[in-house]
Amino acid sequence: MHEIAQRLGMDPREAAMRLITLSGSGLPLLVGVECDPNGLRRALANAAAYGNYMGPPSSGPYAVHQSGPHHVSGPHQVPYGPPNPPSQPFPAQPQATWGPPQTAGWVRADQPQPRPVSRTGKIGSALEAESLEGAHLSIQLVEVVDPADFLFTAAGYKLAEGERAVVVHTEVTNTSQVPYTSLPDMYLVLVTKTGETVTKAPVSLSSRPAHKLGVQPGETAGGHTVFVLPDTTDVIQVRWSVRPEVDLNTLVWTVED
Repeated sequence: MHEIAQRLGMDPREAAMRLITLSGSGLPLLVGVECDPNGLRRALANAAAYGNYMGPPSSGPYAVHQSGPHHVSGPHQVPYGPPNPPSQPFPAQPQATWGPPQTAGWVRADQPQPRPVSRTGKIGSALEAESLEGAHLSIQLVEVVDPADFLFTAAGYKLAEGERAVVVHTEVTNTSQVPYTSLPDMYLVLVTKTGETVTKAPVSLSSRPAHKLGVQPGETAGGHTVFVLPDTTDVIQVRWSVRPEVDLNTLVWTVED
């Protein structure tokens, strides 16, 4: 074995392990081992020191521990590449204290924690959202006038039989450096007790001005949105979104009776 390993430029243990692997894979190769008892006793006596230097012994079905001469019968050519470098002990890698990077757990205790953003509230609450352009917005539901028939008729409009008007007052503050270019109440809706939504009516009241397009950085803009709905409909929520469908930026205010 030592002769074969010397020809291949390999460690004798590595050569023996590879030959045994070839034999186990079906190659007609007979591998025999001769042991030197005195050498075996010396190896056992030095096992502790050897283990401290090289780490734990090899394990698995093809582990080989040898001392003394070995005899191998079979072909002398083993089709393997260059020998692997001897294994060296590696220092243990430090564990991440606060979780993996780029996750919510990667936060030091002495750093400020991100403030949670509330998406629900009641009349008078200011909730935060982000526009499609990336503008950070604070939207306050100031007032809900229900019914608002007197405001509707005072502006020269007429309600059909069985209808009523509702007026919602909101204020939008742009707290970022990015302009908000949309109409603030474009997707402001009422949510009924049955889960249906009521979109705004295409009217504006002189006594309750409507929203204007856009809000510049650092500015606050207010406006009123008019809704017309059946007189028997129960409104339970006011909902604001940056797009027609509900998403992570959707804000909901509960309307109490």
